[in-house]
Amino acid sequence: MKNNSNSPSTKTQIFLIQAVCLVVFLPTSHCNRLTVFFPMDANLIAQTCNQTPYPDLCVSTLQSDPRSAKADVKGLGIIMVDAVKAKAGEASRRVEELINREPGNTPARNCRLNYSDIFHLYIPEAVEAFPKGDYKSAELAMTNVVANADSCERGFSGGSPFKDESQALHGVAYVAAAIAKVLRS
Repeated sequence: MKNNSNSPSTKTQIFLIQAVCLVVFLPTSHCNRLTVFFPMDANLIAQTCNQTPYPDLCVSTLQSDPRSAKADVKGLGIIMVDAVKAKAGEASRRVEELINREPGNTPARNCRLNYSDIFHLYIPEAVEAFPKGDYKSAELAMTNVVANADSCERGFSGGSPFKDESQALHGVAYVAAAIAKVLRS
């Protein structure tokens, strides 16, 4: 009898059997690796972001973070607070650069105080509130970030030299506040 183990149909059958076995017997501990092959839940991100004042900013920020692939709405809020922290850091660095160049710049010194509150009060409050499910506190903390960033900008006639960074911070903080509000309802 002739061995047909090298025929194309036999190879196809073996491949199909291996593929079925892989899917059926794949341990659940390996399922998180499948997110590399399958896109994040774009539907959840879109649904959540459509309830914020800046949906495009929300979507682009969340899609740029790989944690969004496995996040629920609470997780999306936490990711957005991390984006707030990053944007606040960028703006704060620009404030410090201005103060170093112009030590007597009163509006910049006032901004330093605003950003100190953002880093020492409001971001930690939101970081603590989101995981606990205290969405009202998270919303309030992020609203305070918006207010402090806006107050900083108003201190400069015609806008600050770091207006772009302040506006970016305003946007992500407002989105984070809106996500907290979505979770409250």
